[in-house]
Amino acid sequence: MTLTWAQLRDLKCGELEGAADGWGKASNRADAGRDRIETQLLTGLRGTQRGAAADAAVGRLKQLSRNLSYVYTECGLLRTTLNSLAHELRLQQRALREALDDAEFLKFTVHADGSVTYPAAGEGLIDGKPLPGGTASVGSLLGLLPPSGLVAPNPNVAKAQDIADRVAKAVRTAAEIDWRYARILRQLRAEEGLKVPDATWTDAAGDAAAVRDAARGYLRDGIPRDASPAERKAWWAGLTDEQREEYLAVYPDQIGNLDGIPAVVRDAANRDNLQLLMGKLEGRDDEKSETQLAGLREIDRQLREGNKPGEPPMYLLGIGDEGNGRAIVSFGNPDTARNVSAYVPGLNTSLDEDFAKDDLKRARDTAIGTRIHDSSSAAIVWLGYDAPQSPDGMGSLDVMGDERAEKGGRAFNGFMSGLSATNENRDPHLTAIGHSYGSRTVGAATQQGGGIPGVDDIVLVGSPGVGVDRAEDLGVGKDHVFVGAAEHDVVTKLPSKQQSAAGVVGLIAAGPAAAYAAGDIADEGGDDLWFGKDPASESFGARRFQVDEGPRLISGKGISFDAHSHYFDPRRDSVSANNIALVAAGRSSKLKAEEYR
Repeated sequence: MTLTWAQLRDLKCGELEGAADGWGKASNRADAGRDRIETQLLTGLRGTQRGAAADAAVGRLKQLSRNLSYVYTECGLLRTTLNSLAHELRLQQRALREALDDAEFLKFTVHADGSVTYPAAGEGLIDGKPLPGGTASVGSLLGLLPPSGLVAPNPNVAKAQDIADRVAKAVRTAAEIDWRYARILRQLRAEEGLKVPDATWTDAAGDAAAVRDAARGYLRDGIPRDASPAERKAWWAGLTDEQREEYLAVYPDQIGNLDGIPAVVRDAANRDNLQLLMGKLEGRDDEKSETQLAGLREIDRQLREGNKPGEPPMYLLGIGDEGNGRAIVSFGNPDTARNVSAYVPGLNTSLDEDFAKDDLKRARDTAIGTRIHDSSSAAIVWLGYDAPQSPDGMGSLDVMGDERAEKGGRAFNGFMSGLSATNENRDPHLTAIGHSYGSRTVGAATQQGGGIPGVDDIVLVGSPGVGVDRAEDLGVGKDHVFVGAAEHDVVTKLPSKQQSAAGVVGLIAAGPAAAYAAGDIADEGGDDLWFGKDPASESFGARRFQVDEGPRLISGKGISFDAHSHYFDPRRDSVSANNIALVAAGRSSKLKAEEYR
C-alpha cells in the first residue's frame, strides 16, 4: 500500500513507543532472571550441593541463563528498533506538518495526491489584473521557467511548488524508513526450541549490526566518543534508565569499551558483547578468528563458572576483536576499591586461550595477594593494545621498536584516566604494572600528557628497558618505581641498540636461546638495554625487589624461558608475587629489597 501524506500526518508514533516499552519490560525481566541465576541460584548450588544431580542442575541453569541472555539481547534490539522507527517517522511528521502549516497560512489547498493549489496574486504587466492561480505538483516545472518578459510570474507559484516538494519528500522518506525497519523487524525472529545454539548467537550478532545501522541518528551520534572520561561519566549519569537500557542493548561494544563509564555498566555491556563476538566469529575458518574465538570462550567459561570462595569477583571491562584482540579483566570492583593495579602484558600477548588462562591468572593472583594486605583492592589485566609478536625468521621487528608501545601508552592513559574518574574513593591508590614489552608501554605512557593519570606507583618486571634512563623520569618519583628482574630472565639482559649487532641478528634468525648460548645477548657493556638503561641497575635509580632467579635458559632439561614468566606466580616465585602485592596494596615499605645489578 502506498503511503499518503494524510496517513503520515495521522500516524500515532506513541503507539510504536508503547510497543517498544513492552519489549523493554520483557528484556528487563530476562535480565533480572539471568542475574538471579548467576548471583543466587548457581552460587547457592555450587556452595551447598555435590554430586551428579547437582551438576545436572547447574548445567540446566547455565543453559537457562544463556537463553535469558539471548532473550534480553533480542528484546532490547526490538525495543530500540521500534523507538528508532518512531523517532525517524516523527521527524518526517514534523517536516510534513510544517509544510501543511505553511500552506494553511498562505490559504493554499493541499490535495490528496500532494499537489498544491494556489490562488491568484500579483498583477499583470499589461492590464494590472491579478495573475491567475494554479496547481503545483511534484516534479512540476512551474516556477522554474523564466518569465517571458511580458508576463510577471504569480508570486505564489514558487511557494506552492516548495510546499508540494516538501510534502512529497516527507512522504517518500517516511515510506523508505518504513520499508527499512520492516525488513529489520522481520529478521528479529528466534528459532524454535528451548536452547540457544551458537548459530543463533551468530544471527544475533547480525541483528545487532542491522539495528545499529538503522538507529544511527537515534542513538549512535549521542555517544561522546571524543569527550574526556569525566565528561563520559557525566553523560551516562544524565541519561534516563530507558536510554541506558537502549545503549546497552544496541551498542554494548561501544559502551563496554568507553573509558569513564562505571565498571558495573562496562561489565554488563561486555558480557553481552562477548556473546555477540563469539557469534560473529563462530564458523569462520581463518586462523585469527579461530584463535580469538578460543580466547573468548575461555573468558566466557571463567565468567560463567563464577568465583571460588575467597576470590574477588570478575569484571569484564573491555573486549574486542580488533588487531590481535582486546580484553580487560578486573578481579575486584575498580570503582569501589581503594587500591587498584593495572597490569600491562608484553611480547607475544594476544587474545587467545593462553592469554585467557595465563594472563588472567596473573591478575587474579595479584588481586588475591593484594587483598591479604588490604581487603579493598582490585587487580586488572589490560590488553588494550597490540603487543608485538615474536619475529618469524627475519620477519617483523615490531618487538625491537617503540611504535606499539607509544600507541599502547596513549590507550593505557585513557583507561587509567577512566579509572580515576569512576573510582568512588577520595584518593585511590593506583599502580601501573608492566611486564616484558608491557614495561616499555608503561614507560611510554609516562611520557605522554603529564604522565599516567592517577598513578602513584609503577612496577616493572622482566623489563628490556622502559624508554628512559632514570626512574625519576617516570613521573611518580624514583622511590615509587619498583623493579623485579630474575637472574636467568634473558629479556632483562637484551643488549643496547649500539651493542652486539650480530647478537641481534642471532636473536631474530636463530631465536633467543642460540644467541644467548653464543654469548651475544647478555649485556656485557654495562647497564644499557635495548630500550634504555637497565631498570634493575643502580644508575636507573628505582627500588629493586627480590625475585627468584628462575630456571636457567639452558640446562640438562633443555631450553626454558620460564624465568621470564614466574614473577606473578605465588607457587613458583612467592617472594616476587608478594612484593608485587605489597606495592599494589600501598605497603611498599614492607617489601624485600634486592641489590642492584
